Formats: sequence, C-alpha cells, structure tokens
Amino acid sequence: MKKFNIRKVLDGLTAVSSSSSAAQTGAAKENDAVPESLQSEHFQLCKTVRHGFPHRPSSMAFDPVQKILAVGTLNGALRLFGRAGVECYCQHDSGAAVIQLQFLINEGALVSALADDSIHLWNLRQKIPAILHSLKFNRERITYCHLPFQSKWLYIGTERGNIHIVNVESFTLSGYVIMWNKAIELSSLDLSVAWWCCGTSSPKKLTIATIMMSFGHNRSLSIPARSYRGGSHLCYLLFGGFQAIHSVAWHHEGKQFVCSHSDGTLTTWNIRTPAKPAQIITPHGKQPKDGKKPEPCKPILKVEYKTTRAGDPFMVLSGGLSYDTVGRRACLTVMHGKSTTVLEMDFPIVDFLTLCETPYPNDFQEPYAVVVLLERDLVVIDLGQIGYPIFETPYPLSIHESPVTCCEYFADCPGELIPALYSVGSRQKRQGYSKKDWPISGGNWGQGTQSYPEIVITGHADGSIKFWDASALMLQVLYKLKTAKVFERARGKEEKANTDIVDEDPFAIQTLCWCPESRMLCVAGVSAHVIVYRFSKQEVTTADVQLLEVRMQSDLSNVDSPDAAGDQTPTQPSPPPPSPQESEPSATISTQASASGIISNSLADGLRDNMPCLQVRISPLKQSPGYQVELVVQLVWVSGEPPQQITSLAINSSYGLVVFGNSNGLAVVDYLQKTLLLNLGTSELYSPSEPNQRQPCSPRKARYPSGAQCDSNDGPNAAEERCKSPNSARMSRKISSPNEQKPNSDSKDNSFSRSRSSSVASIDRESREAICAFCFCETFPRKLADASPSPCLLVGTTHGSVMLVALSLPSGDQQRLLQPVGISSSGTVARLKGGILTTALLDAAGALLPASYQPWYDPNASDEEKEKEKSRWRRPASPPSSQDGHDSQFAILCSEKQAKVLAMPSQTRVYKHNITESSFVLRADVVEMAGANCIACFCANGHIMMLSLPSLRPLLDVNYLPLTDMRIARTFCFSNLGQALYLTSPTEVQRITYSQETCDNLQEMLSELFTPVETPEAPNRGFFKGLFGGGAQSLDREDLFGETASGKASRSLAQHIPGPGNMEGMKGAASGVVGELARARIALDERGQKLGELEERTAAMMASADSFSKHAHDMMLKYKDKKWYQL
Repeated sequence: MKKFNIRKVLDGLTAVSSSSSAAQTGAAKENDAVPESLQSEHFQLCKTVRHGFPHRPSSMAFDPVQKILAVGTLNGALRLFGRAGVECYCQHDSGAAVIQLQFLINEGALVSALADDSIHLWNLRQKIPAILHSLKFNRERITYCHLPFQSKWLYIGTERGNIHIVNVESFTLSGYVIMWNKAIELSSLDLSVAWWCCGTSSPKKLTIATIMMSFGHNRSLSIPARSYRGGSHLCYLLFGGFQAIHSVAWHHEGKQFVCSHSDGTLTTWNIRTPAKPAQIITPHGKQPKDGKKPEPCKPILKVEYKTTRAGDPFMVLSGGLSYDTVGRRACLTVMHGKSTTVLEMDFPIVDFLTLCETPYPNDFQEPYAVVVLLERDLVVIDLGQIGYPIFETPYPLSIHESPVTCCEYFADCPGELIPALYSVGSRQKRQGYSKKDWPISGGNWGQGTQSYPEIVITGHADGSIKFWDASALMLQVLYKLKTAKVFERARGKEEKANTDIVDEDPFAIQTLCWCPESRMLCVAGVSAHVIVYRFSKQEVTTADVQLLEVRMQSDLSNVDSPDAAGDQTPTQPSPPPPSPQESEPSATISTQASASGIISNSLADGLRDNMPCLQVRISPLKQSPGYQVELVVQLVWVSGEPPQQITSLAINSSYGLVVFGNSNGLAVVDYLQKTLLLNLGTSELYSPSEPNQRQPCSPRKARYPSGAQCDSNDGPNAAEERCKSPNSARMSRKISSPNEQKPNSDSKDNSFSRSRSSSVASIDRESREAICAFCFCETFPRKLADASPSPCLLVGTTHGSVMLVALSLPSGDQQRLLQPVGISSSGTVARLKGGILTTALLDAAGALLPASYQPWYDPNASDEEKEKEKSRWRRPASPPSSQDGHDSQFAILCSEKQAKVLAMPSQTRVYKHNITESSFVLRADVVEMAGANCIACFCANGHIMMLSLPSLRPLLDVNYLPLTDMRIARTFCFSNLGQALYLTSPTEVQRITYSQETCDNLQEMLSELFTPVETPEAPNRGFFKGLFGGGAQSLDREDLFGETASGKASRSLAQHIPGPGNMEGMKGAASGVVGELARARIALDERGQKLGELEERTAAMMASADSFSKHAHDMMLKYKDKKWYQL
C-alpha cells in the first residue's frame, strides 16, 4: 500500500489557494512548461554541527581513557571535544548554568550538575548525546559532586553540608545520608560542601580513612578516623589560625593532602599528625628578612597535587599573586621541585585540569599536560618539555579572536582552492608550539558521503579576513588576511584625531565579495573604503599602493554644494558617460605620497573636504604570498560631511569592474585601468520619463519614510516595518565630525552623525533611497524583440526599485586596457515592496545563468606562464538571443517582502509571491539544490522559507529561529547544496542544513565520541602491603549505601525524571549503519584473533601429545623385557 504523504497534499492546497500568487498572464502560461524537479520532500531543516569556543564557559571535565574533554557553559550548553574534527554540542532544556561535570570514565556517560539543583546522566555512546536520567533536588541546593573511578555511587554535596549518595546505574537516591552539620553541631558556620575528594585502593571498597571534606568559606576539615559496619567516628579539625579553604588535593597514597587558602598560602597536612600542618608555603609571597609572616596574597582558587615515579611531584595552582601586581593578567603557577614557573594567560581562568597517564587515583599520576579553560580561550600546556610550551589547538576556537562583522558561505567550490589557500596560510602559523601530538585525541571521524569542498569567509572588527575549510562538517582555518596593513596606524592622540574618523574599529569589515573561480576578492570597510585583492603565490613588495579617491555626495547636498555641478554625471540613458579623466573632481588617482597631502585639505570655513577617513600607507608594502592589494578606493568628505558607509558591493573578473553603493548613490570602478567610470546619485538612475523618478529634495524639507515607495496594497505599517529592516535602516558604526559633540551613551541611533545635527536632516537621511544589491549579468538592456544579451548590471535599492545599467566593453585584451568602458542607464525594470535583497537570471529551461568570470592566473608569474594561463581564458557562452519575439530569460527579483519573476527581454511579470506581511526577509539567496534552483529566505520572525523557480511555489516554511540578536541578521548566509550557517553567539558558528538527503545521512556524517578502549590495569599493591595491610578498615559500599542496609530515600528530597533512554539502552545503543559495521568488523577481528590463538594452542597441545606419546613408547620399549624385581 502506498504511503500517504500529507506534505504533498498541503503543498497542493498552498499552490492552489495561496493568495500571494498572482494571476498568470499570457507570458506565464507560455512558460508553464518549464520543468521543476524540486518538491517539498527534498527539504528538511535541522542543525548539523556547532563550531567555535563555548560561549561563557563555567566547568570542565576530562575522560583520561577515552581522551574526551567536556565543557559546560552558563547557558546550559555542553561542548565535547576529541581529536581534530571531533566535536559535539548538546543543550540542557532548562538553560541553567552547568556548575560541574563528571565523566563515568570509559563508560560512555557523563553526569552534569546544574545551578537549578538538578543532575543529569548523558549517554555519549550515540552520535547525538541524550539524557538518560535526571534528578531534581527540591529541598537542598547542589554545590559539589564527586564520582570515584569505577564506582557506581555518586556523591552529591549540598549547601546545608549534607552528602547524598546516588546510584548512577538506576539514578536513584540512597537512603544513606552523611549529615555533616549534625555531626559537627556548628549551626552558626557556613557548611556548604565546596570540595570532596576520595582516595581508595579498591573499586568495590570504601576506605573511610582517606575521605576528606572541606567546607566553603570556613577554616574547617572533617577527616573520618576509623570506621566500622554501621557508621563512623569523625575527627573534626578547626583551623583557628588559617584562612578560608578554597580547594584540596590528595597525595596518591592517601597519607597527606594540600589545601589552598584565601590568603595565598598552601598548607600540607599529614593524616597521622592532624594537629598542625606539616608545611606552610606562600608561592608568590615576599619573604621578610626578619622572619615574620609573608605578606598576604590573592586567594589560591584551586590546587592540584600530582606525583611522578622518577622525580619530584607537580603542584599546579591558579591565583595566589601578590596584591601589588595591579593590572597583571591571570596566571597559572606550576611548581616542580625547586622551580616555580608562572604562566600568564590572556583571559581570566575559569578552571584547569591536569591530564595524567593513569585514571587510578591511588597510583603515581605521571602528569603530562594541563588543560586551562579561560573565559575566551582553551589552552593546553605541555608539562614534559622545558619551558612548558603550549599545544597548537586543532579546533576552530579563534573565530572570536576579533568580533565577526560579516560572513559568507561557499559550497561546491573549485577543488584547487583549498590546497592553494592552505599552502599560503601554512606560512602564517606561529612557532614555538609543543612538538607532541594533541593530547585530547578521543573519538572517530564520521563516514559521510559529502565530498565537495566548502569554504567559509569571516570578516572581523580589526580588519582581518579569515578563510575556513568547512568541508565534511569540519572547520579549520586556512588563511588570514589583514587589511589594516594597507593603512597607516595612529601613533598618538593628535594623529588619531586627524585620521581615525570612526570612533572604534576603523578597519572593521562591512561587507565582502569573492569570486572563487578567479580568486578576486573585494572588501568594503566601515571607514568607507574598498580594497581589491588578487591572489598570488609569490611574494612581492609594492612601492606605491594604487589609490583612487571618490567624491560621492547625496542628492540633498546638491543645493548647497559648491562643486555639485562638476561632480555629476549626465543622466541621459543613451550616451555613455564621459571618461574618468574628464569627470574630475569626482575621483582622484594618487599614490601614498599624495594621499598624505590630501588629508589636510579643507574648505575656507574650516570644514573638511576631499579628506578620506583613513590614510593609506606611505612606506613600501611587503606582501606575502596570498591575497595582495590591487587597488584601494576611498570615499572622501564632502563639504564638511563624512562619507556614507558602503551598503552593497560586487566585483566581476571578466569585466574588470567593481561597483559599490551607499545612501548617496553608486560608483563603478575599473580596477584594470584604475579609473572611476560612473558616479551617480540614486535618483539619477531613473529615466527622466519614468513616473516613479524621485527628484532631489531640499535638506530643509522634511520627508517621511513612506513617500511613494510602497505599492498600492501596502498596509499602514509597511513603512514602519521597512524602516526597522536592515536595508531601510542599515546597522552601521558611527562616524562623527571632529567639532561635533558626542551623543549620550543611551542613544540607540545607528546612523551617521553629521556636523549639522537637526532632526530634519536625520529624517532625510533615514528616508534616503540607498543602493542595497548588485548583480553582474548578461541580459537584454532594452525591451526589443530582436535584442541580443550583453553585459549589464542590475541595481536594487532600499525602496524596492530594480534598475538596469548597460555596459559596453572594448573588444580584445589590449583594447580593454586602453579604451574606457561605456556605461548607460536603461531605467527601471520592476518595483517591489521592501528593499531588494538579491537578483539572478535563469535561462528558458530554468537553469541558473552564472556571471561570467576570468580564470585565475598568477599576476606575478613569468610572461610565459601568464601567456599559458591566458590561453585558457574563456568567457562563458552568452545566453541565446531573443528569437521570434519570445522571451529567453527569467529575471529573479527578491525583496524584504516579496519575490517576482520577470520574462526578459519583455520585462513582463510572470510570477509573484508575497513572502511575508507581518515581518521582513533578512537574507535571501538563489541557491542550487538537488540539481535545480530555488530561493532561500530567512525572515526576522524566525521562519526559513524555500521557493521554487521560476514558479515561486512554496517548498518549505519552518519557524526555526526568531531574530533575538542582530548578530544573526548580520551573519546568516545560505549556500548551495542545502547548507547554511550563522553566528549563534559571539564565539560560536552554528551550521544547519535544509536538505532532506543531508538530514538522512547526518548520523553517518557526525563523529563518534565513544570508542571501545580497554581500561588500564589497576596498580599492583605489592605482596607485603596486601599481606600486612597498614591501611584503614574498609567497608563494602553496597552494604553501606544499598537499599537493604540504608533503606529508601525520601521522595520529597529529589524527583526522578526518566530520559529518552536507559542504562541498558545506553550500553547497546546503535549509532548508525557505519557504527554497526565498525563494531561488526572489530568483532570479526577479535574473533579471528581468538581463533588464531586457539589454533596455536591446539597445535601446541598436539605437539605436546606427540612428544608425550613418543616418550611413553620409549619407556615401554625400555622396560618391556625386564622383570618386576629388575626395575
């Protein structure tokens, strides 16, 4: 029987009754035959992996057998790390802070304690960890947990000083409770459990003499002295002359322990002489000469005491610095023998763990590394090398090295890109790392089928750009580009006042555009600058950086600008604009030497004019292999007003053009000839005969945002919603003029602050029509039936207009470098609600028409190599011309509110779909999916939508992620083949997929955390130690904590919440087909090994039997003829 699919029924109803689909015109009916292979069953939305440093970490744990590290955060998240590429993320539903983590060592399970007084048991034997059991305490607050190695009893310390026992197999409370507050009878003290240590020589026996309990913020310790069945007598120590205890650490033999105190001291205590400490030291205290006590230091928050067989023990501690070290960063101290090494950290220390060779606490520990969890980094220190170098981290934990300001995702890139980027990026790696392998080496990689290369590019606030290899659900940095090297850095306050106009982060990346095929990179910064980069494998030294200064001014400033007439380009659509040499002073070509002189330009009244926000570097620029500067374009001040930030950017390597736009208009730059081709205001893009043309208005006349930008069916709140969208009111960093007063700190205005700060001017700025989208293409610039496609530029604005600009390129490579490119405006193509987000072109069969490109060649290579590379240059075949009056292309237009499909060259609307009415689209991209194309949309209300092409039929609509942070809007990006990502926190990248195929194969693609590993053998106690003893008496924990001896716990104390699985399910949990095959293969190998051993033993037994038979036969022959008395 065929399975019923409700999704297909709903899709059919949506396609029939959707009010958003427009009635089909004659042209639409003519194009109904375009095949569409995408269906709703091709789509499913789910999270895949999360990369980066855990945001707001709070706790840490390590499994010394599985070699897995777990990190908990203040928002209830868990991050697990193994070898390079093995990462896992899971989240507690409550979102409470994780206060402690405990591994069930080599059992594939993890216990987490949360700030809401709940503990959870996680199953790590499956690829996506799940909670098996939970306990929610009702009457007491959890402060500390301890789980001894190979024990099923979990000790829970509470704020009242009690210790409850939990059976981790059934996750139920034992009736046995250690009531420390009642035993001590000191109700006036704070007896919350702050630390718990247990040393034992037997996994099934509890040695009472080696249990120690410390109480937070008090000078007290409790040490059980002797024990017997049914209870124990306790020896309570009150340190009258010592400060509060912060942590304790045991010697592996259980005969002494070390305490860290709030005055920066360490005290060592022997069990046999508990009256006074055996040793008192202050690691960072100054020792007075007169024998007095050293000066108090900062608290030692944690100490660990690890022993070695062949040398002195290691003592690792955090804190304890002297109070006179004001402003010094957090430090970790390593004490080994007579040497004390202080390691300074970049961020405050959250926690640290010492990694040891053995998991047994009663054996020599043999420490080999220290894992230090910082607030914004993870550091692993090698204890086995001189100087204690750090390990090179294989995880992508440096995403937040500088705040991420923009992000782009490219799937199915050319195969040679990743090796090329890695080869130039490997030269940038720091030196001095430990030569040993990364110690956190657990888990196995996934066995996914995805083999296409993926690259993620992130722009940062310090002007750096990072290229990441994102293939196969991994993330590794390939190459880092520093754009700030192009500019001079301010050395003093006076120089900063002249050059750095932006209040903070003047080099921050605003947006970027990258062509993977040609490897051309174009970057726009917040200081209104654009940098064009070429990729080269050879190092060069550039004596003069090519600089092009562009003077862009708004329509509002035309009234009172003295140079308005000289800066404007003719608005007639037919003739090409004048050459750049004739359009001065719109652009000024200069090098570093002349750039410094322009900085001092100003008008007679003291207002800045023709001044860029940044000064290009004057000295020669040494450029390493990788991306090298081709051209720098800077917008300059105009009549005392700073340049507006760049809102859109595009580059085309085949045409050799770069185009960028802002709220003033657009500029087209020829980066081959280093000239400005076009500098137009937004209103000048409209044809004079168009009814929708906007005329420049006076700055003294207020204009409301609604204006004439809405369609007739816009609601009353459309203008308000549009103003809230990123395109209508761009998020931007503030640029202020030197003589302007700084606004109040509570001001939330993200627009530019100008020298004139009237409310009228601010309204004009916000209502100004800005350029927000570009698309280089080959299409029809005119509505002519016999027209042929030619190079064009589609321009989208924040008011929903889409204009077409025709490009006339000289033929031949030599002519291209000598003759200017002709540009003419073709007027408006269409108008949509909301700002334009993306545009694209399809052919008559519905296939995407990619922009033409020039294949990459090394600009610094020899002439012979260049000629060889240029012989391979090709421009993609031009689209077929319109024949017999039929349309041969589809223009895809998507805005914040709706999507439209136009037939070209007739520019007739064939399809229309209203994406959202109550919200707006933040990001939209035309992506390839399952061999076809669709529009992917992410809305501000959290919905992710997919629309088919060209019919705009809804394929997916999932309420995924409400817009809670503008970081998500700034970094969310779609890519081909069902991939997408965004920054879920300042330090983490979340990757998602909208592909059904990827979701089905996700289990096989994910890495495995748990791998079968044999537990190391327990240490041998020795014959005489086991014979004569010498230790304390021991009790069977089952007899002490079991239900038979202690009874059941009170039901009101804690509530048991079963999880989706149980312990039996955890032990036999399957983790996909690949995991089952791997386990079967391991079982076969083990079986073959056992059969081989059996065969060897059988052969040995047969040889032994033959030898015995031979000897028996010889004995029989020897004594055969002898009498009994002769024997």
